[in-house]
Amino acid sequence: MTKTILITGAGSGFGALSARALAEAGHTVYAAMRGTTGRNAGRVAEAAQWAADTGGDLRTVELDVLSQKSADAAIETVYSRHGRLDVLMHNAGHMVTGPTEAFTTEEIAAVYDTNVLGTQRVNRAALPRMRAHGDALVLWIGSTSTRGGTPPYLAPYFAAKAAMDSLAVSYAAELARFDIETTIVVPGSFTSGTNHFATGGHPADAATVAAYERRYPGLVKQVGARLAALAPADAHASMVADAVVEVVGTPHGSRPFRVHIDPANDGAEEVSAVADRIRAEFLARVGLDDVLHPHAS
Repeated sequence: MTKTILITGAGSGFGALSARALAEAGHTVYAAMRGTTGRNAGRVAEAAQWAADTGGDLRTVELDVLSQKSADAAIETVYSRHGRLDVLMHNAGHMVTGPTEAFTTEEIAAVYDTNVLGTQRVNRAALPRMRAHGDALVLWIGSTSTRGGTPPYLAPYFAAKAAMDSLAVSYAAELARFDIETTIVVPGSFTSGTNHFATGGHPADAATVAAYERRYPGLVKQVGARLAALAPADAHASMVADAVVEVVGTPHGSRPFRVHIDPANDGAEEVSAVADRIRAEFLARVGLDDVLHPHAS
């Protein structure tokens, strides 16, 4: 069944790959990104050309997750054209690297704003209407860093992804009685097919960075190289897009709560299995096991 889907941060990486894969699977996909007439105009043109070449229903829409007004406008665009939104995919994110001490509180807050508060803005725009019609899916792109191996120099990003994961887990239970399903897709460290590391931010405090560099010389490059070495040669970010297509295509009510795609196998899947089991058992103990799955009232 064809679904109407909106993906945040769909200009590149997991978002762009998922948008094309979903459109190729027959869905109507809105690749949301900011700066559609400016910095991302080239990506808008590429998406339009891809749609023309393949016949896939891939569209772009302006959406800056840092702006509630922008989120409201993007959701209004989708509903004005289709009357419903079947799948909302939270993908927008920003990575930063560097010694944690070197980041100012404002720099860390900015990472949190994009990765966490951005999802809340989009939810506040979309969920009132999604709750009204139900039979929908909120799909979150998480990170194995929330429960797996966590190398140094990525703390602000890891902390933000952990906060987003916590939001997703709570939202899952709170939306179930509105017949809205939740799946958290959990990618590991992909060094092919994404530009997270290449486009990531860095702290402005050069003096503190230099002090750490004397004790941890070349750490970021070392971590990147070793993560790449851990993954199989054929590991590519398109594996995440393939998983997204499979989740969306799974019948409503039977989708997995969490899906890991982790070529480096950093241990997150094992830890998450325990955490998610305890969550389910606890909700049952307090008489809320009905919120483990979506259902209409």
